Amino acid sequence: MTMHFSVLASGSTGNAIFVETDEHSFLVDAGLSGKAMEGLFSQIDRKIEDLSGILVTHEHSDHIKGLGVLARKYKLPVYANEKTWNAMDGLVGKIDTEQKFTFDMETAKHFGGMSIESFGVSHDAAEPMFYVFHQGEKKLVLVTDTGYVSDRMKGIISNADAYVFESNHDVGMLRMCRYPWNIKRRILSDVGHVSNEDAAIAMSEVIGDRTKGIYLAHLSLDNNMKDLARMSVTQTLETQGIGVGEQIDLFDTDPKVPTPLVAI
Repeated sequence: MTMHFSVLASGSTGNAIFVETDEHSFLVDAGLSGKAMEGLFSQIDRKIEDLSGILVTHEHSDHIKGLGVLARKYKLPVYANEKTWNAMDGLVGKIDTEQKFTFDMETAKHFGGMSIESFGVSHDAAEPMFYVFHQGEKKLVLVTDTGYVSDRMKGIISNADAYVFESNHDVGMLRMCRYPWNIKRRILSDVGHVSNEDAAIAMSEVIGDRTKGIYLAHLSLDNNMKDLARMSVTQTLETQGIGVGEQIDLFDTDPKVPTPLVAI
């Protein structure tokens, strides 16, 4: 059995990731409008009504903007931890009780042959968490929206076949930009977002023998560029003895254009 995924959208304007096996499919976050989400699904030739559910990482608007609309229109199960459910109250409209499921942090849920494991990240939200998808021997890790990657996180996410990994900003660009200092301080903090270099150092510590691809995600529109992120991550990985284009490949993600649906 195979697992496929597509990063439908990634960035400060909205985030959504699609993961499927032969039996089940899930949307992780719905950070764009309902109409935009429908357009993204059409680009990968999939239908929202076929989803097994939506998994929520945290309550920030770039992760839940279209959640309520999709849940109501398509009658989809929605999974989030209790603190995130409480934080989303009033942000996503009414979702019927029978569609609301609790997915506690540091636990796993099983859907046929697919196992989904949740783990906490360091971000300024109620109880932010991301997910590891297991299907047979295959392992897909999704990790963005974290100010740093802890040793505990590294243990959970190590040696995956593929990663969707935050590479949010270039520190120099962020320091020089016009953001107010309190916003810069928040992004640079332990509950903000990881920089290109810090992300690459963490990647170098979790990449394993089976790792083939890393998708650089949640790039800042104002303080990063795809080429710069890829170059910075490549340089850091290669100083750690990891050959980009040989041992592993790096891939871009986009705020509006899905990555091709690929098998791992």
